[in-house]
Amino acid sequence: MARGWESKSVEAQIESADAGDNARRKTGLTATQIEMLRKKESLLLSRARVLRELNESRNPRYKKLLTDALADLDKKLSELDQGDSSPFNPAS
Repeated sequence: MARGWESKSVEAQIESADAGDNARRKTGLTATQIEMLRKKESLLLSRARVLRELNESRNPRYKKLLTDALADLDKKLSELDQGDSSPFNPAS
């Protein structure tokens, strides 16, 4: 039986996450740095989802809600980048 597109996408995401975890282990990052990277990845995924929904939304009230959520995510990412001293931070 053929697998659906969504299951292939999920499988690709899992493989990508596994590859990222393996790369982090090889670089010798501390537990704190790994946690910061995970938080940043989570925020970036949330931001991408909010942007996609914002582009697809027609309801002005929902767009306002999404715009506020996007601003909050950007603020959190900025705060995380300011406190990040890892070698993966392009701002440092």
